[in-house]
Amino acid sequence: MFALVDANSFYCSAEQVFRPDWRGKPVIVLSNNDGCVVAANRQAKEAGIEKFKPYFQVRARCEAAGVIVCSSNYELYGDLSERMMQVIGRFAPEQHVYSIDESFLSFHRCSAVPDLQKQGQALRQAVWKECRLAVGVGMGQTLTLAKAANHAAKKIAGYKGVCVLDSETARIEALSHMEAGDVWGVGRKIAARLKFQGVNTALQLSKMPTGLARKEFNVEMERTVRELNGEVCKGWDVARADKKQIFSTRSMGERIQDEESLRQALCKHAGIAAAKLRAQGSLCSVLMVFAGNSPFDERPKSFKQMVHFAFPADDTAVITSAVASMVPKLFQEGVRYYKVGVGLLDLVNAKHVQPDLFNSQPGNPALMQAFDGLNQRYGTGAVFMAAQGIDPKWGMRREFLSPQYTTRWDDVPVVRC
Repeated sequence: MFALVDANSFYCSAEQVFRPDWRGKPVIVLSNNDGCVVAANRQAKEAGIEKFKPYFQVRARCEAAGVIVCSSNYELYGDLSERMMQVIGRFAPEQHVYSIDESFLSFHRCSAVPDLQKQGQALRQAVWKECRLAVGVGMGQTLTLAKAANHAAKKIAGYKGVCVLDSETARIEALSHMEAGDVWGVGRKIAARLKFQGVNTALQLSKMPTGLARKEFNVEMERTVRELNGEVCKGWDVARADKKQIFSTRSMGERIQDEESLRQALCKHAGIAAAKLRAQGSLCSVLMVFAGNSPFDERPKSFKQMVHFAFPADDTAVITSAVASMVPKLFQEGVRYYKVGVGLLDLVNAKHVQPDLFNSQPGNPALMQAFDGLNQRYGTGAVFMAAQGIDPKWGMRREFLSPQYTTRWDDVPVVRC
């Protein structure tokens, strides 16, 4: 059996951990620079607040409904996630952290857990007691069924946060109440095609002939159908597959209107992307640099430039230099730049790259090793390229930022007793 443990509205729940007076109240969390709603708890959704809507469009409704608005507090979310995963990992011999708020567990060849239902309830209670985070637990014979069980545990009344699909009756009951579009691995386009074919529920999808699923869609859809019927076809990867593209992009807290500020912002993103590139052991062959104002502006404008490296690179200095050289082609007087970014494309594995007999690899690997080591030891941004600027005025805006209770000394809660 597999289990999927998923925090309920994790960002919103994390904001309520150190604010008991916020529990039971509508809470939303905004994206970078307080742009749009990226998380909303059940009370906020009941108040009519939709996810992924620009904040300026829902601000009046939030104020009228008394919705608590928070900026993204990544430092708090990351620390609480790590604590939650440590607690979850105690309840099974194998664990795979799938995302910041999701974790798979495996009970394969585990006879020490006679009652999975009680194990799931004990897990929920432990996470709440030690982390003050509410989670849902779903268990099934496959990863896809565990996902479906987790959906039932949170969406269907009667399960009380724990759903164990350990029988055919339980499987049919859960899948019959689940839309096909909510099945793990079924995207919007596939869901629309399934609906056109009369496949509306997960149970109906499970009854699709596997050969037809592969013919009409792809091999992944065939595996999904098989997994919905209890046949193990998917496994978690201990190491995720390397990304084929790496991007660093962000909206500006304050509009950029001069060339030097644009250069600094783009160089900062070059450093972030290059660090991610080295972390996964890849090299970049093509660089994309882009900048533009807001799509909501009266005259939306965007600019993009591409750089092809003669030899794949991962050195921050090389990538930053290439980005800086493109800035004059991106800057235009009168444009109030709102979103900028850097993309690293056509990535290759650093271990298997074909060297050039007549040209040495650009960059300084030893310097980059020391560069990354210092940032890992003393924190991100401890050392950086001077091209990023020392005191940027275009930094991320977080007007509704809550205290970083667990990672910043000045914000550590004070208990008086």
